[in-house]
Amino acid sequence: QVQLVESGGGLVQPGGSLGLSCAASGSIRSINAMGWYRQVPGKERERVAYITNAGSTNYATSVKGRFTISRDNAKNTVYLQMNSLKPEDTAVYYCNADIIQAYGLVGVDYWGRGTQVTVSS
Repeated sequence: QVQLVESGGGLVQPGGSLGLSCAASGSIRSINAMGWYRQVPGKERERVAYITNAGSTNYATSVKGRFTISRDNAKNTVYLQMNSLKPEDTAVYYCNADIIQAYGLVGVDYWGRGTQVTVSS
């Protein structure tokens, strides 16, 4: 069974920084793209950033220049460094990964349970 476990959420003041991490564990052959999404009550989940297994990245316009996504393939872990945080960044942040299991042939989407990020003074 594959699991994604996020960590690093919390409360931060506007203008502050916070780092998230997400580790994948279980019977994993390889991981394709990994990404971070966020959701606030009453709104659809939106993609914040993703990174391919080759290291190519893509960011939502709202976070470009402030957030940085990275990954450690040896640790099956993806990170999100968030700087210059704004109140509108407040959301539950979810980790996502396209994972090929040990005996699988195609990637399957997995999600973490989410971690709350609150930006408030």
